[in-house]
Amino acid sequence: MDRYPSTAASTSQASALTTNKVLRNTYLLLGATLAFSAAMAGVAMAIDLPYFGLFTLIGYFGLLFAVHKTRNSSWGIVWTFALTGFMGLTLGPILDFYIKALPNGAQLVMTSLGVTGAAFLGLSAYAVKSEKDFSFLGGFLAVGAIGAFVLGLVAYFFHLPTLSLAVSGMFLLVSGGYILWQTSEIIRGGETNYILATVTLYVAIYNMFLSLLHLLGVASDD
Repeated sequence: MDRYPSTAASTSQASALTTNKVLRNTYLLLGATLAFSAAMAGVAMAIDLPYFGLFTLIGYFGLLFAVHKTRNSSWGIVWTFALTGFMGLTLGPILDFYIKALPNGAQLVMTSLGVTGAAFLGLSAYAVKSEKDFSFLGGFLAVGAIGAFVLGLVAYFFHLPTLSLAVSGMFLLVSGGYILWQTSEIIRGGETNYILATVTLYVAIYNMFLSLLHLLGVASDD
C-alpha cells in the first residue's frame, strides 16, 4: 500500500538531483567561460586589436546559432567556448578605450566588474534561496531585449548619445531580469540544458558589465 508514496518520493528525489546537477554544471561551465573570455580580452588588449563594430553582431549570432544546433552534444561546449572567447575578443578594444581615454578608466572597469559580480551573486542567491517562480518574466524580458537591441542600433547609426545612455539602462535591467529568470528556470526544472543556461547567464553578465561601464563612464566624464 505504501508503494505509491515511495514512488512519488523517489521521483521527487530524482528531480532534485537532476536540478542540482544542471545548476552545478551551469556554474562550472559559466566560471570556465568567463575566465576564458577574460583571457581573450587580455589578448585583444595586448595585441591592440581594433574594435569589431557591427562584425560583433554577425559573429555573435552565428556562434549563438551553432551553440543552439549542438546544445545536446559535446560540440555544444566547444561552440560555447568559441562564442564566449569571441565576445572576450570584442570586449578587449572597449576596455582598452576606457582605460586610455579616461583618467580613471581602470578604476571604472574594476568598479563595473565588481558591481556586476556582486549583482550576479546576489540575484542568483535570491532566486535559489527563495525558490520563487520567475517564469512570468520570460515574455517581458524577450520584448525588452529586442526593444533595447533595436534602439541600440538606432543610437549607433544616428549617433544619439542620450538614446545610447537609455539603452544601457534598459540592458542593465533586462540583464538582471534574465539572471533571475534563468536561475529560477534551472531550480524549478524548466531548463535542463546546462549549455543553454550557461550562454544565457554569460550574455546577461556581459551586457550588465558593458552597460554599467557605459553609465559610469558617462557619469565620470567631465
